[in-house]
Formats: sequence, C-alpha cells, structure tokens
Amino acid sequence: MRIIPAIDIIDGKCVRLSKGDYDTKKIYNENPLEVAKEFEDHGIQHLHLVDLDGAKSKHIVNHKVLEQIATKTSLKIDFGGGLKTNEDLKIAFESGANQITGGSVAVKNPDTFSSWIQKYGPDKIILGADANNEKIAVSGWQEESDKELIPFVQQYQKQDISYVICTDISKDGMLQGPSFDLYTRILSETENLKLIASGGISAFDELPRLAEIGCEGTIIGKAIYENRISLKQLETYILQTS
Repeated sequence: MRIIPAIDIIDGKCVRLSKGDYDTKKIYNENPLEVAKEFEDHGIQHLHLVDLDGAKSKHIVNHKVLEQIATKTSLKIDFGGGLKTNEDLKIAFESGANQITGGSVAVKNPDTFSSWIQKYGPDKIILGADANNEKIAVSGWQEESDKELIPFVQQYQKQDISYVICTDISKDGMLQGPSFDLYTRILSETENLKLIASGGISAFDELPRLAEIGCEGTIIGKAIYENRISLKQLETYILQTS
C-alpha cells in the first residue's frame, strides 16, 4: 500500500482544515517545499498536493508551489483543487504533476472529465469521490450533490478509471480513524479498483488494516502534522512492505 502524505495549500502555506471547513484553518508551515523535502528524506515517494485556494476559486491558483516541489524533489505528485478546465489541467501537468485529481468537475461537468480520461489516459487521472453520508460532495465540500458514492465510482469505472481517492468528509481532520467499513464495501462492490483511503487516519496501526482491506494507497495529513504518526514509523513501514 502506498503511503501518500498530504500538503494542503492556502496562500502558499501548508495548512489543515477539519471536515473541509475553511474557518478551522491551522497553519503548520509557511514553506511547503520544506515539508515535502522532509517527507522525501524519510523514503516517501508520493505526495497528495491540494490547492485549497483553487478549490474555492474554481480554477488553479497555487501551481507555483506545485512547480517548486516538483522541480526540487523527486516526489510523484498528485495534484487537485479547482481543476475545472483543459487549461487548468495543462498548467498542472506542465508544473510537474504526475497525476491530477478531479472531484467537482466529475460531478458537474462529466463530459469535460471524460475527455481528460480520453486525452491523458486513466493512469494520469484520479477520480476524487468525496462523500458525506455516502453522497458525493463538491466545491471544496461546500455543497452536497444527489449522487450516491458507489454508483458514481462504478459509472466512471466503465470509462476505465481505476484510481479513486475516497474521503469520508465526516472523518476528515478529526483524527478519529478512517471509514474501514465504507472502504470494505466499496472494494466488495467494484472490481480492479485502486482505492486510495483518505480522511480520519489517526494512528499507525490503522495502516496495516487499510492494506489488509485492499486499499492501494492511503493519504495521511493531520496525523503527521500533529505527531500522531511519525515519519520514522512511515519510513520503516515503507521499507518493510516494499
């Protein structure tokens, strides 16, 4: 299972929110590159970079941060937040993203999202399936849609999507543990899904459980920043499982 730390960006700074609420913003570091380099120094190879300004303003904003991390580390970066147009995508890939995550656009502009899968291939495009009460949420989680989570994922699997990041919003940033039952159900109702668990990771012993369920990756945010999980622990886990 891939270990994927998260860096969320507001005003060029590394922050975390609780349940996607911008009013709960906590700044952890003024310099995201510093954070990324520390991850890299501990054997981490992947990074989940979220442009929270972009998610709010509905277009890419912090691509300079992406470019800086991509050029000054060897991390493989998946980038999301506010990617709405072909131009946004072009900027993200030119700035060094390995993959992009599309969430709201997959709900509101499915034709655009489908065209990205066609153009770049399913290995470059991750479906962001963020859910509250198993209903897909959009616009930086400010709105809930009427789409049911599992049928939504299945619909895009028909278009060859295999990478899916699923965040249970009720768990995100709460440090109360991830949605094991939800992930088990998603994996039992889909085939060949590369499911990336996100939201709620609070302790190291949750990671082997997620791997056992069959998650392809897990995104860890606040648990690292609040020292619930150390980078040393992650380094050891990566060495043992590689």
